[in-house]
Amino acid sequence: MAVFTPLSDEQVAEFLDRYSVGRLQALKGVPQGTENSTFFVTTEQGEWVLTLFEQGEFEDLPFFVDLLDYLAARQLPVPGPVHDRDGVALQRLAGRPALLFPRMPGSHPSAPNLAQCAALGDALGRMHQASQHFTGERTNPRNLDWLQRRHREVLPFLSADDQALMTREIADYAQAFDGIELPTGAIHGDLFRDNTLYDGDRLGGIIDFYNGCTGDLLFDLAIVINDWASDEAGDLDVDRYEAILGAYLAHRPLTGQERELWPTMLRMTALRYWLSRLLVIHVDPPAHDITPHDPARFRTLLGRRLDGRVPALPDAAG
Repeated sequence: MAVFTPLSDEQVAEFLDRYSVGRLQALKGVPQGTENSTFFVTTEQGEWVLTLFEQGEFEDLPFFVDLLDYLAARQLPVPGPVHDRDGVALQRLAGRPALLFPRMPGSHPSAPNLAQCAALGDALGRMHQASQHFTGERTNPRNLDWLQRRHREVLPFLSADDQALMTREIADYAQAFDGIELPTGAIHGDLFRDNTLYDGDRLGGIIDFYNGCTGDLLFDLAIVINDWASDEAGDLDVDRYEAILGAYLAHRPLTGQERELWPTMLRMTALRYWLSRLLVIHVDPPAHDITPHDPARFRTLLGRRLDGRVPALPDAAG
């Protein structure tokens, strides 16, 4: 159960008095999640999501609020946080920072079809087009500098072959991206399937922006492709790959440098998750009693990307 700080009906009813959302009718803890306590809240006026932040860099929360406000104002399918009667979004409840969101429609797509892939590519392309003008700043916490610093901590837990692979890969990335300035903007930073909601083929919402930051837009796109377009063996499904990228590129064509570095970025983002999951298991165990994700999936993805099995990028016209 991913409710680490339980709340009573009385606490939530009093909390809702700060807003113009109606009176509490029902409260339910949400079992999904690994970092924060989440609740579904029903009032006279609708359905809401209440999040208590249990860990992380709390000083970064204003960045997330500003980013979601910015994207929601531009009609992106994101849950803009609800502001109280004084215009304040970020609150405190039960000693924790708290945000209230409208509940977005739909469920997570475990096996996205082509229409769902195209909808995601369209939304991400529009989001990146807009986010290049967002003025907030938060350094990507999982960038190349992080890879270079943290990978040494997991090397003792790897086989000799995997030690050599990780070390060689990171050196390759450092050389490939040295002196390169790719298009940047605000990115989601963790846009897996379970961070989206679909009502049929319609994208109801992109959620959980708590890895959001400012960084290379290509980094965000590569995370999406590695998760959304990879089959069970880790190979890229060409139809899903082209559906996402064709819709994305209609809004934000890639530069020549981005196209050249695309296979390298796919490898780097695969290694980013291989490393982060190894760190959770061997170095930084979670604060709560949860089951860590298996790093092997991203070790497999990295191997497949190294095999050179990356389809050509569609042209900008899709």
